[in-house]
Amino acid sequence: MRGTLATIMLGLLLTTGCSTTNQVATQDQNYNAPLSIYSAMDSTSLVYSDPMAASQANDNPYRWLGFVLHPVGHLVDYTVNRPLYAIARHAPYLFGYTAEDSMIDSQRR
Repeated sequence: MRGTLATIMLGLLLTTGCSTTNQVATQDQNYNAPLSIYSAMDSTSLVYSDPMAASQANDNPYRWLGFVLHPVGHLVDYTVNRPLYAIARHAPYLFGYTAEDSMIDSQRR
């Protein structure tokens, strides 16, 4: 009796837990992000709002440094990091190469 009741409850939970309508998806497609983080009803919002500061490309000055250094990081990964993993793979007892290292190394290929 308990097993049957538990099976019915689990079946109801699995079939009704994720049911939604497509109304939410269509509303999200029409969403436009505001230019300011302040309310339009705030009388001082024009003083504090800066559209350039709210734009995604200018959110952090270090972002441009990241754009420039990204290829450098890939160069270091391919010239230093990956060859070291290849060397360590051949003598795991010497370099402390673990199964986790092997999994991370295999995911990069």
